[in-house]
Amino acid sequence: MDCPSEERLIRMALDGNAPVESLSFDLQNRELRVVHGGDVAPLVGLLEPLGLGTKVKFSVPVTDSAAQDSRSVFAVPKMDCPSEERMIRMALDDVPGVKSLSFDLPKRELIAVHSGSVEAILGRLLPLGLGATLSGSSSVDAIAKAGGSVDDASEAKTLRVLLAINAVMFVFELVLGLWAQSAGLVADSLDMFADAAVYGLALYAVGKAVAMKKRAAHIAGWLQLALALGALTEVVRRFIVGSEPESGLMMGVALVALVANVACLMLISGKRENGVHMKASYIFSANDVIANMGVIVAGALVAWTGSPYPDLIIGTLIGVVVLNGARRILKLG
Repeated sequence: MDCPSEERLIRMALDGNAPVESLSFDLQNRELRVVHGGDVAPLVGLLEPLGLGTKVKFSVPVTDSAAQDSRSVFAVPKMDCPSEERMIRMALDDVPGVKSLSFDLPKRELIAVHSGSVEAILGRLLPLGLGATLSGSSSVDAIAKAGGSVDDASEAKTLRVLLAINAVMFVFELVLGLWAQSAGLVADSLDMFADAAVYGLALYAVGKAVAMKKRAAHIAGWLQLALALGALTEVVRRFIVGSEPESGLMMGVALVALVANVACLMLISGKRENGVHMKASYIFSANDVIANMGVIVAGALVAWTGSPYPDLIIGTLIGVVVLNGARRILKLG
């Protein structure tokens, strides 16, 4: 089994089989995970005629979801930025029984507290193409669950401050970026908007239905896509007709943005381990600091060389990053 056609063949072979509750495919490892009732032998009998070399690796009973909750740890080797985290959140948003998700980006791990079968979660993770595998799963007692609570009011207050800072800096950088004829500042302002959209979405979606969360995410994604395309179009236009970016204004505005993002880092540094949103917010601001420094360096190069190309290059790089973030949001179905 090494392509989607074999997957469809297996689905057709098992379609309508009453004991089968769910199917999860891992094409990379050539594995199929099945949640089913009864013995596994009849399922193997349905798959063997396909000529795909089917054999049972292991079979274990599924824990009764009504009896206890489980804490499952998933290794996600390709999860290395907040975009992948948002993809996973949206993919698992409507899975019954999922009670909390915790992400550890440095370790590339996802921890899910849930009732019901772990296969339902793994079945949503595998199609994302992030190489997700189950590292382990164990029961969760009441003390462990109580110890994992987060001060939601404090978290929401911090997110509001982050939203305000990024929204103000978006307008500030966009206006002065256009005035300074700097593609780098314009693109960096869109990076600020992308972060503000994420914080606003996190606040807006609290307590809302799944459909409303997805609708809000798509609105943010389309708006981010439009702005990113506008920034890249502006880069192309300035490359063709020419531009004279004001290096001093570029560096000054980028320095103000750098101070704002450092303030965001200080604001959330003590809370980044309290929850997934706080950790993601810390990473967003850390990435923004890098982008701000890139604009400052580009401004210095413009002053040194008298060429607009450093500004156009940094504007393109930041625009592509924002465009890729929009693409990931819109892929969330």
